[in-house]
Amino acid sequence: MNNKLIDWPTFIGALAVLFSVVLPLVFFPEAGAEVINAANEFMTGNFGVLYLMLGMGALIFLLYVAFSKSGQIKLGSKDVKKEFGTFSWAAMLFSAGIGSSILYWAMIEWAYYYQGPPFGDQPGSEQAIQWAASYGMYHWGPVAWAIYTLPALPIAYFYYVRKKPVLKISEAVRPVLGKYVDGPVGVIVDILFIFGLLGGAGTTLALGTPMIAEGINDITGIPVTLGLQAAIMLLCTIIFGISAYSGLRRGIRVLSDINLVLTIFILLFIFIFGPTVFISETTFSSFGVIGDNFFSMSTWLEPMAPLIGDEATGFPEAWTVFYWAWWVVYAPFVGLFVARISRGRTIKEMILGTMIYGTLGCVLFFGIMGNFGLYLQLSGEFDVISFMNENGAPAAIIAILHELPLSVLIVPIFTILAILFLATTFDSASYILAAVAQTRVKGGEPLRWHRMFWAFTLTILPLALMFIGGLETLQTASIVAGFPVMFIMVLLAWSFIKASNEDIRAHRNYQPPTIYLEPRDIVARKRENKNS
Repeated sequence: MNNKLIDWPTFIGALAVLFSVVLPLVFFPEAGAEVINAANEFMTGNFGVLYLMLGMGALIFLLYVAFSKSGQIKLGSKDVKKEFGTFSWAAMLFSAGIGSSILYWAMIEWAYYYQGPPFGDQPGSEQAIQWAASYGMYHWGPVAWAIYTLPALPIAYFYYVRKKPVLKISEAVRPVLGKYVDGPVGVIVDILFIFGLLGGAGTTLALGTPMIAEGINDITGIPVTLGLQAAIMLLCTIIFGISAYSGLRRGIRVLSDINLVLTIFILLFIFIFGPTVFISETTFSSFGVIGDNFFSMSTWLEPMAPLIGDEATGFPEAWTVFYWAWWVVYAPFVGLFVARISRGRTIKEMILGTMIYGTLGCVLFFGIMGNFGLYLQLSGEFDVISFMNENGAPAAIIAILHELPLSVLIVPIFTILAILFLATTFDSASYILAAVAQTRVKGGEPLRWHRMFWAFTLTILPLALMFIGGLETLQTASIVAGFPVMFIMVLLAWSFIKASNEDIRAHRNYQPPTIYLEPRDIVARKRENKNS
């Protein structure tokens, strides 16, 4: 156990901040929930425009970088090969960035838009149906993956190009903050990231655990209770604990590959044995709806509603702002993970690959799973909305699956996939949390005991809150925790541009289309030798 590698100020500080928030919620749940809900309403109601600006800005910024000289920079030396093949790379980044939440929302999100459509349209109308088929793809599309990808740029750059053996958010903003990174400011940056990620874990657990519990109930008849949900969390903890202990290649990659294979199977099954033509045509039509309304969807708020006497729908705050805040909370973690697995790729490949593969995966989920449920509703074969409103979304998801042939096979596969998706998200998270709380990452892997520690920490706190009925509060707390991370995101973008431009100017003899950059101290040494 090499404790010298642990960044103790960050390690202890992150736990102290976390417990200072969680313990009051445990001992004073009602008062704590009121404070957090008030903070959430204040931030989404008054600063929603900042989240929307960040989303659009991240997308534009990344497209600019991808097609600039900086996009040609290779993450690693000239002869280094890609560490992971495209299949495993895409599987890992998708599993880390999405998790079991996509199984939840892809199946049922359309039902919420059908009943409460955006832009003041009438529930159940033709416009509401179009939004129901399209808005989920938008929320999980290019803007979401742009937010995820932005932190990967400076982190991957410093790790593979400037050869800094540190996977820390604070190190990635060194070009802007300079020497302050080595003091309390750097510690605060890393603590905010860790706290945001631990809080964001509550959102994923709050959605995934009840859905898995309903699946197990359907398979075994075991009633859905707090005990069952606790057992599910512990099972997932064991799975991703073992995976995190095994490391990146033997654990996380293997789970991610299994995930992708099961995903392809279940999506193909629904597509082939479901309403294939309806799914194909509705998914394709959704591209047109999103294309026609992309900028409206990306900038829509309701500032005029209270001034002209109209009742605000609350849609932007409840959905788009919520999603953007959720992506921001997870962005540094996903960015760190994408950076770690992208050695040997150019920055352009990393940007476009993450955004394209991530978006494509989400489109397939929403296009196939979501439109299957929508078809059942519109055709009258199964009233999904009434069932959901009466029994809850998790039960409705399992009921939709029962409308498929061989549902006795599909429901268990779906449940196993949800467990593995939850596990792959959290084993990736524990890997990155351990890396951030170390002074350096020796041999490219955080310490094993350190990875295990964060694997269990990710679960224990949400588990405690679940018993007091506080997972929704923790979900809201994650959005509040994400607010300061927005400003860190801006620093990360600024740091990358500053560092890459400096290095490109220092390397006058690069050969497009790929630029191989050596650390600046090596470049300076070569010039000194040449001059002497």
